[in-house]
Amino acid sequence: MATKTDNITSGPISKGIISLAFPVALGMMLEFALNSTDFFWVGKLGPVAQDAVTSSMVMIWTVFVAISIVSVGVTAIVARHVGAKDFDRVRHFVRQGMSMAVLVGIIVSVVCYASAEVLLKFMDTPEDSLRAALPYIRLFFASSVLFFVSGTAYAVFRASGDTRTPTKIGAIVVLLNLLLDPLFIFGYGPVPAMGVFGASLATSISAVVGTVLILRLLMKGRAGYQIPGLFSARPILADMSKIARIGLPMFSQQLVFVSVYWFLIKIVHQFGQEAAAAMGIGNRMESFSYLICHGFSLAAATMVGQNLGAGKPARAARSAWGATGIGIGVTLVISLVFITIPELIAGIFTDNEQVLAISSDYLIILGLSQSAMAVEIIIEGAFSGAGDTIPPMMVMLPGSLLRIPLAYYLCFDLGWGINGVWWTLTITSIAKAIILAFWFGRGRWKLKEV
Repeated sequence: MATKTDNITSGPISKGIISLAFPVALGMMLEFALNSTDFFWVGKLGPVAQDAVTSSMVMIWTVFVAISIVSVGVTAIVARHVGAKDFDRVRHFVRQGMSMAVLVGIIVSVVCYASAEVLLKFMDTPEDSLRAALPYIRLFFASSVLFFVSGTAYAVFRASGDTRTPTKIGAIVVLLNLLLDPLFIFGYGPVPAMGVFGASLATSISAVVGTVLILRLLMKGRAGYQIPGLFSARPILADMSKIARIGLPMFSQQLVFVSVYWFLIKIVHQFGQEAAAAMGIGNRMESFSYLICHGFSLAAATMVGQNLGAGKPARAARSAWGATGIGIGVTLVISLVFITIPELIAGIFTDNEQVLAISSDYLIILGLSQSAMAVEIIIEGAFSGAGDTIPPMMVMLPGSLLRIPLAYYLCFDLGWGINGVWWTLTITSIAKAIILAFWFGRGRWKLKEV
């Protein structure tokens, strides 16, 4: 464990960033492959099926946003105590985080399952798309507590400086899902064809396997320290509140971000199911950039947290900016691909000419903002690693809410049509990136206590 920590709090910063980010980015690439393959197979069922998955996508994001209530706080606190080499406190907060993950996961699962149909109707999901989406999303909600537990376990490993173990488990989950997807969607032998529902069943089975594996490794001490009685500790409300105080601002801003997409999809549905299918293609491809940047964001969070715990705030700042610079470099290449060959990319997922045309425009417009997204995501991770999650919330909340009136204005008042939605995403992403970078540069996060 000392070796992992020393590599983060001393030595070349770029080496520390890459050693943390590369395994995570690799795992995220596998997740991108999974998401893309899901949408590829579902695309064989036509635009209605793709619309069902796109509408469900926003609701799935809501669950993963809720996980941040626990995972963000656990990351900041565990990283800080690991940096200070106080492993008794590390074990204590890991146990409290796990208990909290189960509790919050159950609540979210029940509430989302009960409200699934209402939310789909709120997004003006067409009736045939709704019929396909409802069983798909309800099965996901029924198993969502697994994602809370495994997500918190992943956060513990990464905060401890081990990004390889979560990546290995994630790879197993992704590969299993890739094998099960076509089997359950189209059927084979005794396995009946289940259509869109089959994709959700594949995800749920894979989640069970991943959760069992990551918990087993955590309890065996693979994070660098033993944690006896992982789920047997008495919940302490004050400590859970401490975790929540760090995670809630991030949760709030991300919840607003996702909720705004509920309104954006309402707008998109006014342009037809083909537009919704195109949005699904664009979102899947944008996730290529997002997930890679998320890897560097987690690296920044770990390095900032541990260096602050080790009393090295200047090194923490250099780590954050270093991760941001690498992220910008990677996304510039991705932007070039989006802008130059959008039709070729979109053609992988559809042969519908209308869907192809709309999604090609989406990719070109989003290509202009991918580096801004890198700044936005990575700086947000650096703030969370410091336990200072209020500044990102103050930027992200109004930046996300502005998307609703701006999209209406561009789409209908200016007559830009569906492209008004894509321009809304690009304009607001650039604005948020500029403000976040300026705020982080002020450096007040270095004084934050957790």
